[in-house]
Amino acid sequence: MKKKVSAPHLIRSVSELHFFFALPKPDHPLVSIIDFELLSFKHSDVWKHFTNDFYCITIKKGSNGNLKYGQMDYDFTEGMMTFTKPGQVFSVTAATDNPVKGYMLVFKPEIIGPYPLAKNISNYGFFSYALTEALHLSEKEAEIISSLLKQMQDELKNNIDHYSQDLIVSHIELLLNYANRFYGRQFLTRKAINNDLLSQLEQLLDQYFNTGISLDKGLPGVQFIAEQLHLSPNYLSDLLRSTTGLSAQQYIQQHIMEKAKQLLAGSTMTVSEIAYHLGFRYSQSFSKVFKKNTNQTPLEFRQSFN
Repeated sequence: MKKKVSAPHLIRSVSELHFFFALPKPDHPLVSIIDFELLSFKHSDVWKHFTNDFYCITIKKGSNGNLKYGQMDYDFTEGMMTFTKPGQVFSVTAATDNPVKGYMLVFKPEIIGPYPLAKNISNYGFFSYALTEALHLSEKEAEIISSLLKQMQDELKNNIDHYSQDLIVSHIELLLNYANRFYGRQFLTRKAINNDLLSQLEQLLDQYFNTGISLDKGLPGVQFIAEQLHLSPNYLSDLLRSTTGLSAQQYIQQHIMEKAKQLLAGSTMTVSEIAYHLGFRYSQSFSKVFKKNTNQTPLEFRQSFN
């Protein structure tokens, strides 16, 4: 008999999070900045399997336990910054007394609801990155983020007035924009690692077509490719956009078109056979995509070599 998996405990509010961390009530019902040195994991049953209903941004150094996200365990001891969104599932195990320094910013979607940020927050792809794709900050970058969090903390401790929410949301958006900049720097400074990933990606795509996987699975999708590289789809797409100017979908399509050109120029396969070999269900779809990318039909391209 299959073992029944219990649903994760849902932490619905900022006040509830404070309660489970054994902290005083938050200064604001929709947003809080929590000092990691004040955290307590006494409610152990909650942390074994939990999810929440708010955004969470952390900047920390040190570790007081292993954090499990999905099916993988992570033990982070170096300074880093992570971003999670409502509905993601976690667990904390083996909590210790090791010191952890840093802050956790949590905010409910409702606080940004009346602002353009509510529609734009999905553009910050790092909320869908895996924890292994955390942002590693330089000392100067960490100072900038810490300063922003300190300003927000001071604002939260003031009496709430007509301007409070505007200022808090402005600080959140500024922090996210800095994170975007710092991730751009990380993509560039990890050039050797990124080049290795690009090489792996090329090999993976070649293998996909050369071994006939495309005949079974169809066109390669971003989700499948990202999983094979042990990356999240958003991270892969942002990495490629930073290094090549193309999204993951565009990069994959470009590779498919180059493969199509090779087959059209150097094989006797028909257009339909090439379309099927590349994973297209219909040759008409292949011809449409090919013309969109090359301004030629597959037959026109082949004839240019004869």
